[in-house]
Amino acid sequence: MRFISGIVVGVLLSAGVVTLSAQNERAMHPRIAAAITALKDARAYMEAAPHDFGGHKVAAIRSTDNAIRDLGQALQFRAREDRR
Repeated sequence: MRFISGIVVGVLLSAGVVTLSAQNERAMHPRIAAAITALKDARAYMEAAPHDFGGHKVAAIRSTDNAIRDLGQALQFRAREDRR
């Protein structure tokens, strides 16, 4: 039982380090963090819009999702490199 408790605590602490690293990267790269926030807001707006933006809605949402993912991966990369 102590072994399992130790593993659980270790996983939780590791997750905390990753979360702190991600927050630190957002603080170190505020323009990227702001871009992610703005893209998420734009995506929500497009998703809820009753029109299709001249047929570009689906492609715009897909591109926005890709940009959000890529920017998040960029911050994760920096966080990993900074921990070395």
